[in-house]
Amino acid sequence: MQQKFLRIFIVAVVILFIPTFASTWGNEGHIAINRAAAQKLPADMPAFLKNSVDHLAYMGPEPDRWREKSEAPLKYSQEPDHFMDMEYVDWMKTLPPDRYLFIKAVYEHRAADPKNATPEMMPEKIGLLPYATIEMYDRLKVSFREYRKAQKEGRSTADAEAAAIHYAGWLGHYVGDASNPLHTTVKYNGWVGPNPNNYDTAHTIHWRMEGPFVGRNLAKLDFASLVKAPTRLNDPFRDFIAYMRVSQGHVEEVYQLDQKCGWEGEGTAESREFLRERLAAGAQMLANMWYTAWLESAVEPEPYRGGGDRPTPKNCEPLKAAGK
Repeated sequence: MQQKFLRIFIVAVVILFIPTFASTWGNEGHIAINRAAAQKLPADMPAFLKNSVDHLAYMGPEPDRWREKSEAPLKYSQEPDHFMDMEYVDWMKTLPPDRYLFIKAVYEHRAADPKNATPEMMPEKIGLLPYATIEMYDRLKVSFREYRKAQKEGRSTADAEAAAIHYAGWLGHYVGDASNPLHTTVKYNGWVGPNPNNYDTAHTIHWRMEGPFVGRNLAKLDFASLVKAPTRLNDPFRDFIAYMRVSQGHVEEVYQLDQKCGWEGEGTAESREFLRERLAAGAQMLANMWYTAWLESAVEPEPYRGGGDRPTPKNCEPLKAAGK
């Protein structure tokens, strides 16, 4: 009996501390972010994307549909893609732009000093949100490039259009995640560390803010009016990191608003304005990334060489000379 109770207790504790990063902004918030970004697409972007507002909006919550235990390999493999606890990467001067270089750097950091080898200092515990984002951005850029190529060669663009819409909508999820301050911090679901202001430490604030509160009040937020025409990013990865740092800067404000009952019922004018600005920030960055991917897709990369050049074996030289 004692062993059974212990197992139940352990499971309960584990569930309690699982990051609630799989439902940022709920379905309604993600749909609204993608829709607001799509409605701001300029005239010099492809018509097929501008005419796909509903599909782009539908794709906003897509990665949150992968969190059921009935698809456990999918659920657990992609959960770190929804967040990054930025406090755990403060020791890095700059984050490497490659997921695997980041993972390598984290393990080297752990090996350099036993004090660094904590359970939290693991790539999947820190989170991989910037990498999921830039990888999806690159997929979108490639699909735009394929669209341009099909146009130039007089072929059907239908397949490239479908790919671009799919990736653009999927990208919106991760950009939207990063606009939520609680997806950038170790304080993602209850205050941790010194707490002189007595902020909430219960593991409920994350979902209370981004889920029920947003769902109840989305119509009152009207954040689309804050989103402007997109601008080109100088460096999509670095600009996204900077965007996450801005979001991280609002973490304490989330808890301050909670103390004023900002996430209960209709909240307060201040809490509604806070979320209005955060949702708009997500839609703006998304529109900027879509626009930048389109512009960058006009540049043809170096031809892919597979395994690279190699000397022609002597016995093959006659065939090479004959063009065979």
